[in-house]
Amino acid sequence: MIHLLALATAFLLALTLTPVSMWAARRWDVVDRPGGRRQHAGVIPRIGGLAIFGGFVGANLLLRALPSAWLPATTDPDEAFRWLGLMIGAGFVAIFGLLDDKYGFKSGPQYLAQVIAAGVAIAFTIFIERINNPFGPGQIVFPWYVIWPLTIFWFLGFINTVNFLDGVDGLAASTAAVVATVLAIHMYRTGQHSVMLIALTLLGGVLGFLVYNWPPAKVFMGSSGSYFLGFTLAALGLIAGARVATLLLVMGLPIMDVAWLIWWRWRHHRSLFQGDRNHLHFRLLDKGYRPRQIVLSYVAFEAVFGAISLMTASTTVKLLALAALIVVGGAIILWAAPRDEATSS
Repeated sequence: MIHLLALATAFLLALTLTPVSMWAARRWDVVDRPGGRRQHAGVIPRIGGLAIFGGFVGANLLLRALPSAWLPATTDPDEAFRWLGLMIGAGFVAIFGLLDDKYGFKSGPQYLAQVIAAGVAIAFTIFIERINNPFGPGQIVFPWYVIWPLTIFWFLGFINTVNFLDGVDGLAASTAAVVATVLAIHMYRTGQHSVMLIALTLLGGVLGFLVYNWPPAKVFMGSSGSYFLGFTLAALGLIAGARVATLLLVMGLPIMDVAWLIWWRWRHHRSLFQGDRNHLHFRLLDKGYRPRQIVLSYVAFEAVFGAISLMTASTTVKLLALAALIVVGGAIILWAAPRDEATSS
């Protein structure tokens, strides 16, 4: 029952707060107008991510206010400490994202803010300390001088991947919903019922926002939403026990698209930080696919590989699944590539 309360509270809060964020965006003139990469119709508010953040934080605060007897027991003495770090880091990136939506910062301040957010996570013991050994039994334990840069890279990768996904109505939010669902199922199966509440509040917030963000979108999440979602998903993956392979499988296609895009910009001597329409979802739009078709295709792809990660604990099987993802995802990216790239690759 408490898990349903967490999901429903975040959903209803986000559902209620999204129109408020739309009103505030119009009042503050934080809106997207058609042109450039954006080919939507009309003027669309773009700080809907604040509603996701509000639903998430509001539901979490409500759960913290409930009698402890109502909540699942935990055996982790540092869980409350990590929860506080998650809330502080999420609040920081949401506020910075809101300022970015308003003032349009250059890449330098954006990456600096992301590094600071990763530093907050590390300070509250949310970091990659060990992973399962992909080449044998046991685990690989990293020294501190590896933990810090690896964790920073992890957070920057997730924040920017989700940010890049926010180019088609409902795509970034739907992807976040799939990841949150996979993590919640994993936490339930491994007995992490108290931490599962956090994943469910994130899922509820995203679903409440999706009511307005589903194609054709009435509101965009903006940097406030994409930064918040990227940071929170990255943190939850580590809080859930460094589910690195699981998250890489679910997010594999978007991550590969980002890697391809970096390579493409480097090859064509373009700025790595300048936006364009070479993301996979934009290229699919240019090929005539509708936003709903693109979103549902991404969701299906991510759900299949997320299910694989949940159905097996074998590192070998996950590596084989990851290899299959690279082959299939690479074929999709190559097929959708501009003609000059497809013929020259």
